[in-house]
Amino acid sequence: MNYTASITRNRTAFDDPQNDFLVINNLVKSFTNPEGRETVILDDISLTIGEKEYISVIGHSGCGKSTLLKIIAGLDRPTSGRVTLEGKEIRKPGAERMMVFQNYALLPWLTVKDNIRLAVDQVFKSASRADKISSINQHLAMVNLTEAADKYPDEISGGMKQRVGIARALITRPKMLLMDEPFGALDALTKRKLQAQVLKIWESHRQAVMMITHDVDEAIYMSDRIILLTNGPQAKIGQIIKVPFAHPRDRHAIQASKEYAEIRNQALDFLERYQ
Repeated sequence: MNYTASITRNRTAFDDPQNDFLVINNLVKSFTNPEGRETVILDDISLTIGEKEYISVIGHSGCGKSTLLKIIAGLDRPTSGRVTLEGKEIRKPGAERMMVFQNYALLPWLTVKDNIRLAVDQVFKSASRADKISSINQHLAMVNLTEAADKYPDEISGGMKQRVGIARALITRPKMLLMDEPFGALDALTKRKLQAQVLKIWESHRQAVMMITHDVDEAIYMSDRIILLTNGPQAKIGQIIKVPFAHPRDRHAIQASKEYAEIRNQALDFLERYQ
């Protein structure tokens, strides 16, 4: 059974005009070196994402995955083409798009709760102190960090640091969550636990998510669609796989299914072709 969506120049077969929450249209990103030579990193990327859709992007190192994420975050600009969110072109960072980084990006001189408070103070400037404290406590509990609220980053594990970053991103109630290999630096057991925790949070508070990953199993377990990029430079969308499993998901149940094996083999075959 083939779950691959066909690719056209401007749209994918899975795209639905009523689901055009984030639209990437003919995006090209190039860089010019000191000698004046231009290298195209991303070439003619077109994709639409629904407002409650979980997307994973996979490709070999150097194919521009993180660059694409930074453009959507407003931290970088495309050379040509455009990216819109709810019909408005993305030109700069905004609170409606929050980023979770692989390296945690926590301020070491602030406690866990104060690192989260930074986002609250920035986005909800007019909120009362009591409301801010209540929201911080709620999100600490959501990621099981209540007991670590007064600890500093160097006093907690990598998995806990990543949960701080996730809570900090979620507390602003963004319309879109952008995650750059959020579990890549974690050990296997911590990674599985945090994947399940993040998915559970998303299933109860759905929003658009784009996650960069190298892990095919992670992408299948968490995503609604998997976007496979060809190698860079001039990386393109080479294949899109629709993941058919309904939410909420049971990892063991879906991994035992025939469909899981077919999707996994399809993704790995693609990546091997571009090894």
